Amino acid sequence: MTKTIAILNQKGGVGKTTTTINVAAYLAQQGKTVLIVDSDPQGNATSGLGLGQSVTSGTYQALLGQSDLSQSVVATQVDKVTVMPANTQLAAAEVELVAMPQRELRLKTVLQMATYDFVLIDCPPSLGLLTINALTAADYVLIPVQTEYFALEGLGHLLDTIQRVRGSTNPSLELLGVVLTMYDKRTSLSEQVANEIRKHFGNKLFTALIPRNVRLAEAPSYGRTIAEHDKWSKGARAYKALAKEIAQRVA
Repeated sequence: MTKTIAILNQKGGVGKTTTTINVAAYLAQQGKTVLIVDSDPQGNATSGLGLGQSVTSGTYQALLGQSDLSQSVVATQVDKVTVMPANTQLAAAEVELVAMPQRELRLKTVLQMATYDFVLIDCPPSLGLLTINALTAADYVLIPVQTEYFALEGLGHLLDTIQRVRGSTNPSLELLGVVLTMYDKRTSLSEQVANEIRKHFGNKLFTALIPRNVRLAEAPSYGRTIAEHDKWSKGARAYKALAKEIAQRVA
């Protein structure tokens, strides 16, 4: 049965896309088939997988009913990983969906035909209709949190949104967990943030810590996952451990 995970934080620059594509790569190494849904108009998951922005069919077309799932996905260079691509055209969907019937259910309807082991939805850094569609379609939410001073700011609002979706369009939605990103063990701030998050989320905090890592940061500019770019780097080892934890939690 397909497990669908929305990767979400309304703050930008916390590592949502990096987490999405690298978790996908390591789930694929475990033999799982993975669909990445690029639900961010910036299209970073699409370009981070080495695909251009000239999308003829992808998330936008699928949400608006112009194409079905099979017409909206493309293969990537990573074995067992497929993507539903996006570009800036997707920003228009926020407006165009407003007038549509069952607007929150559009993505869920598209993904009903999915036969993948995992669907990972890379959400935009906002809590608009694209994100509500992702949460309505998902079984789980994964929240990447940067180990910075303002890490907890806005998390309350995000958790409220998850709660509201539970109360309306998706009662079975679960918080899969929180993963700390851009962790720097040399600073006391990273450790302070980690302790604060641990206090709030307890065992929902993943053991794997994603470090600040140059190889991790540069991989998307080559259109590669960290598994392809430098599989021995600290970032690669961290994402391999995270993918393992994710597979165990949803099993």
